[in-house]
Amino acid sequence: MYAPRIHKSAAVLAAALALLAVPAAQAGDGHDHGDALPAVTGPALPRFAAVSEDFELVGVVNGTQLTLYLDHADSNSPVKDAQLEVEIGGQKIKAQPHAEGEFEATLAQPLQPGATPVTATITAGAVTDLLAGELDLHADEHAEQGDAGHGQRAVAWAAGALGALGAVAWGWRRYATGRRNRTGATA
Repeated sequence: MYAPRIHKSAAVLAAALALLAVPAAQAGDGHDHGDALPAVTGPALPRFAAVSEDFELVGVVNGTQLTLYLDHADSNSPVKDAQLEVEIGGQKIKAQPHAEGEFEATLAQPLQPGATPVTATITAGAVTDLLAGELDLHADEHAEQGDAGHGQRAVAWAAGALGALGAVAWGWRRYATGRRNRTGATA
């Protein structure tokens, strides 16, 4: 008569323990579904682009460090032996060549959030060109969202662990109650 209760309690207990012991499913060698997505490492650095008939300029801002990439617009090949002067956020800077088509400059002070006009004067051989663009800086909103997501995951894991522990305790109590009733023991 009490045997079905014991079997049900044992089944609940076994199911709860099995849920705790199951690792996350992962594909083994040769069992993936195509190319993996690139890992997200954090927000991208702010950048701007300026284009003319002759040149393409891309700038990347990292604090006060400015890295510039200069290519020919028609072939996308790096510009050799060019001189580059940039005005950004009211700061006029002469960029130093770092590699072929790559320049570096250091800003005197960090740029303020918002839209900042950028102008670049390029001299390459007999060609001189003026390029204009805009850099749009925003406050770092993504860092706060990342911290909130981490906290939500921790709460979800804790709730899951407590739920599994509760299921184990409930199953054990049902088992113990059934055993007392069978043997006639009192609490």
